[in-house]
Amino acid sequence: MNNRVIPVGPWHSVLGEGPIWSADLQAIFWVDIVSGVIHKYHPPSYEYSFREMGEMVGAIVFSDDGRIVTALRSGFAFLDWATGKLEPITDPEAHLPDNRFNDGKCDPAGRFWAGTMHVNEIPDSGNLYRMGSDLKAALVIPGVTVSNGLAWHTEGHTMYYIDSPTRKVMAYAFNMETGDLSHPIEIIRFLDSDGYPDGMTIDAENKLWIAHWGGWQVSRWDPETGKKLFRLDLPVEKVTSCVFGGPRLQDLYMTTASIGLPEDGRQPLAGQLFVWRESGFEGVKANVFKFPKFIV
Repeated sequence: MNNRVIPVGPWHSVLGEGPIWSADLQAIFWVDIVSGVIHKYHPPSYEYSFREMGEMVGAIVFSDDGRIVTALRSGFAFLDWATGKLEPITDPEAHLPDNRFNDGKCDPAGRFWAGTMHVNEIPDSGNLYRMGSDLKAALVIPGVTVSNGLAWHTEGHTMYYIDSPTRKVMAYAFNMETGDLSHPIEIIRFLDSDGYPDGMTIDAENKLWIAHWGGWQVSRWDPETGKKLFRLDLPVEKVTSCVFGGPRLQDLYMTTASIGLPEDGRQPLAGQLFVWRESGFEGVKANVFKFPKFIV
């Protein structure tokens, strides 16, 4: 194992995903999709807590009113972390009971983007949605298989998106005012030996950091050239996502999964949250959902 990468704590996930750093709380949050658990860890105090959702949870983002917005199997909902109270918002796939949300983030304008997939990964059964302050979910990209990583250029003109089985990272021209996408182009393609691109984040230099499902690594890429710049090895096969955190956004947190691995003890750290402290790279602050002030 790369000696720069260490487990954060003893907490194992079946399908760890969606890490997000709260600059306000100085805490890292992440989800275990299959177990329906949201984890929270505060590094300065070593304090850990969690919330059980009672169903699969694919992604979370922060809202500017202090609540968390979740993408559950039953749709979007607000979560009050202190009380555990859930307030349903909308379920765009109530007619598709075998689909679940898988990954999501907010864009720079404060809209929540989250994608779905069939629980059995049936091709082209998922969709990517965008929910704005009107709390309505608009279908943006239909017919995806495993909707995954999202990131936006810091100047807001480009959105990056991954549908994992394609082994591609796509770039779209992004309209900040409307949230519309146009001019899709392939910018990165994984080799079979790389595994599959999963979750991703962007750093302050607008380089993409991509987790490799089945690839034992997180990698850094130049989206302008499609060149792989850096490889960070992990001791587990299924790396699911990554995000920068810490006081200066220089600690790289990485989620992993244990689902589907043989129980032979060869990957004892599978499913844990890892961190590379003082990486020498700097991330960007997470975008938050712009909560409509007129709703009580």
